[in-house]
Amino acid sequence: MNIYKETKNKLRAFSPVIALSIAVLASLGSINAQTGAPQSQTIKGAEIKGRAPVSKEILQVKLPKAQEATLKNGLRVVLLENHKVPTVSMQMVILSGGLSDPADRRGLASFTASLLREGTQTRTSRQIAEQTDALGATLSANSGLSAFTTNINASGLVENMDETLDIFADVIRNPKFPQEEVAKFKTRTLSQLQSQRGIPQFLAAERFQRAIYGDHPGGLIAPSVEAVRAVTPESLTAFHAQNYLPNNAILAVVGDVTLKDLLPKLEREFGDWKAGKAVSTTLAAVPKQGASKIYLIDRPGSVQTVLQLGTLGIERTSPDYFGMLVMNRIFGGGPSARLFMNLREDKGYTYGAYSSFGGSKFPGTVLASSEVRTDVTEGAMKEFMYEINRIRDEKASAEELENAKRALIGSFALSLEQPQALLQNIITQKLYDLPADYWDTYPKRVMAITSDDVQNIAKKYLDTGRLQIVAVGDASKVRAPLAKYGSIEVYDVEGKVVSNP
Repeated sequence: MNIYKETKNKLRAFSPVIALSIAVLASLGSINAQTGAPQSQTIKGAEIKGRAPVSKEILQVKLPKAQEATLKNGLRVVLLENHKVPTVSMQMVILSGGLSDPADRRGLASFTASLLREGTQTRTSRQIAEQTDALGATLSANSGLSAFTTNINASGLVENMDETLDIFADVIRNPKFPQEEVAKFKTRTLSQLQSQRGIPQFLAAERFQRAIYGDHPGGLIAPSVEAVRAVTPESLTAFHAQNYLPNNAILAVVGDVTLKDLLPKLEREFGDWKAGKAVSTTLAAVPKQGASKIYLIDRPGSVQTVLQLGTLGIERTSPDYFGMLVMNRIFGGGPSARLFMNLREDKGYTYGAYSSFGGSKFPGTVLASSEVRTDVTEGAMKEFMYEINRIRDEKASAEELENAKRALIGSFALSLEQPQALLQNIITQKLYDLPADYWDTYPKRVMAITSDDVQNIAKKYLDTGRLQIVAVGDASKVRAPLAKYGSIEVYDVEGKVVSNP
């Protein structure tokens, strides 16, 4: 079955939710046909055949509207009915995450989330696991070190919803944080902190985030050893009591259930959850971007160099979001993007080269990265800089721009078949106070981006004068090639400056 027919059949099954132009989906067959490189750039092994025509129509999306209610204790409930499959997915979003951690206890929100499943007042860790498995349900919780929320997720068959919801509520409301489970968690985490220092990608990410954010909590990707050792059942219980409150949470539900049936169940499980005053989170301003600099983490004998190049980017609510979305897709957002086609398909330096961007309630980063052979570090840096300058200095071709936009829209449309994607869309809209029709107008806003917009975004955010460059590799072999691009600071794998490299 070709991609057009397969996509058409999949989306037809979801037709009550999405009305779309099938002609646009035909363009999915051409999403890997991005071009626009100067004639001096060859694209070895990247010939695209059988390209489908691209329709000029715009994909139309019409999503069902979520229903909302609020329990007496302040818990906000958002439901999106989806009766195509007999399942239900739930996410309790606690509006406190890593950014709410005390300054001397960074990681506390993450530790609390990780230990929610390890026992409640009435269930042991083993009982939670066995009961969840017997129901065919899933249950997880997480909070990032630089996140402003904690997320507890559960999903399963709607016929088992009462039992799943009971475990879900118990874990959220009544965690016990048993001493023996906390001790095991600390041992595992300390071991992981040690082992990850042998992972070059981690070392690169750690140093890059520090280069961008300094001491700002938004740049943390791992807790300190001291923070882990300081964890106690009492500190976890205190964080939970201060932040896990119904008036500091949103419960989003997607599935085969009506609001009329759902609310009594929620009243039973959460109705007597006591409201309170959550600890307020004051987020410090992100530091201004410094001048361009190179950070080299020395791993003697390494056969690869991990490269990360980037700058400070945008907040999630930035008016530049859609321009950034399209620019990133053209620049390095997939295997048909410029970085991949150049460094892998043309030069053969790597298995893959990509770019990404992010952002929440504080600016994220714009990042280009790859792992290359040590002996081609100089060539890879040359091509990275070439592509950064090209996306800034030259407008994307009409074909390249069109293919990027169609790829983004096609991926968005297909994601709407997934309950978890619908759930995340609802949560994103609520957390960032986006317009009610935000996801309905998403394709149209993508299609409105022009080549001028792409170039302006690249010029604005891929500032070569403030580009932070991180390399992890054998300093004796790669320092000289890297020095051509600026001053270098050398670090060891423990993150300490090497005074006499």
